[in-house]
Amino acid sequence: MIFLTVGTLFPFDRLVKAVDSGIGEGMVEEEVFAQIGRNGYEPKNMEYVESLDKKAFDEKVKKAVGLISHAGMGSIAMALDHNKPLLVMPRLKMYGEHVNDHQVGTAKKFEELGHILVAYTKEELPDKLQMLKHFVPKKRETQVEAVAERISDYLKQIKRA
Repeated sequence: MIFLTVGTLFPFDRLVKAVDSGIGEGMVEEEVFAQIGRNGYEPKNMEYVESLDKKAFDEKVKKAVGLISHAGMGSIAMALDHNKPLLVMPRLKMYGEHVNDHQVGTAKKFEELGHILVAYTKEELPDKLQMLKHFVPKKRETQVEAVAERISDYLKQIKRA
């Protein structure tokens, strides 16, 4: 099962419609279960709910062979923590999906690091869905020393000011 989740604050119809169309056109062979948020597009080709409680959500993540989501840090961290292949589509300001395009930068960085797959447009989604079947995310390496050094440098700058 592939778990599609868009969060609970805002619907993400562009992504939900694209995945639903892909299922309808036979591009997605696996079962897809979706958490779609409130007042959005209602899928015709997959089982869905508006929201899930934490226990049910965690269970879907555990059972999933792959995840599809927006490019929020919570979704990316969740996939990395569970070592699940993740395909994201960034929410875009031009479609009223977010207040700015920060998810594009987030997606690009994690894609460069080999942690996620990214479909920047709905046209890219079919190929990326095929790639998701075999994608193995690179393990995330923590960089505690580098983070500590950056914090230390910042604190020194504040002290001087």
